[in-house]
Amino acid sequence: MYPVNNNKFDLGLGNDGSNWTTIANLTNFAPNIEGGVEEWNAMEHEGWGDAMMTSKKLSFSFQGKRTYGDPGNDYVAGLAWKSGNDVVAPFRWTMPSGAKVVFNAIINVTTPAGGDSTAVDALEFEVKCKGKPNFTPAGA
Repeated sequence: MYPVNNNKFDLGLGNDGSNWTTIANLTNFAPNIEGGVEEWNAMEHEGWGDAMMTSKKLSFSFQGKRTYGDPGNDYVAGLAWKSGNDVVAPFRWTMPSGAKVVFNAIINVTTPAGGDSTAVDALEFEVKCKGKPNFTPAGA
């Protein structure tokens, strides 16, 4: 078992993945893998259905605190006002086991700031994988 805080998330600044930086003050993350399943009912199966998984989608939702001056946090927050290819960046998830998932991501900022008057400014965003991610098992 590992604590959730042993997960690490990095962004590649400059869109080439050569300048990796962490995103400061992330407080929560939720990965989601969605399988696209094709279903059909072949006559020879006498009414019983069949299926095949034909696609996958990987996404994450993140919650954190807006940290002015942190390169990763500033970069994500600045994407709130952009769209198209300007919100695409290399993304890396390093799991506690040492396994890594690397992919080009669409970063959708959903909350660039806000909260109660006595709270620390919020930063919330979604990360959506573009295409097939590169998975490297632990120890590889």
